Amino acid sequence: MKSSFVISLVALLALASSVASAYDPSPLQDFCVALKDNKLGVFVNGEFCKDPKLVKAEDFFYHVTPGNTSNPLGSQVTPVAVTEIPGLNTLGISLARVDFAPYGLNPPHIHPRGTELLIVIEGTLLVGFVASNQNNNTLFTKVLNKGDVFVFPIGQIHFQLNVGHDNAVAIAGLSSQNPGVITIANALFKSNPLISPDVLAKAFQVDKKIIDSLQKQSWYDNN
Repeated sequence: MKSSFVISLVALLALASSVASAYDPSPLQDFCVALKDNKLGVFVNGEFCKDPKLVKAEDFFYHVTPGNTSNPLGSQVTPVAVTEIPGLNTLGISLARVDFAPYGLNPPHIHPRGTELLIVIEGTLLVGFVASNQNNNTLFTKVLNKGDVFVFPIGQIHFQLNVGHDNAVAIAGLSSQNPGVITIANALFKSNPLISPDVLAKAFQVDKKIIDSLQKQSWYDNN
């Protein structure tokens, strides 16, 4: 009985540890401003930390400008992560500004390391995400207007489409300093090297010629 209890306790602790490690670790200092010069800092969370005595207000500041939507997707994502604000390092958050031309699309993609909270600043967006196989790939969609907020759970395929006649702007908050992004179409048809057309033709149950055509197409990246 005692042995069974110990085994259960160890399993529970292992599970708790695995869940905790799935997200950015909590910082153990006020801040750790990222520094490129490794001669002057300590390595934390993939970045070197600047000496706190040398930290300035500018390390926590960044001015975001509108993105250029003159592209095939009609949208542009402008990230604000540790690369743009060194002071974000170890704080476990980041954001992005998303600009849309009329009928512009932020195509289906996932963030493998972060949940996204989107707020519409201007315009009208059709947004949605697809749940995993476990939840029957259910599609959740909603039309958002100025001031509306929507959540995309971590790792779920999601998208945003400007359904209005005017430009639209949204701000996305993400629960990681480095949430990552995988654009579905680019990953499948523009991988390096290319995925075997036989694999994709079988997976999508289409003629191989269709896959060949898709892989020859130029896929735009709006990030």
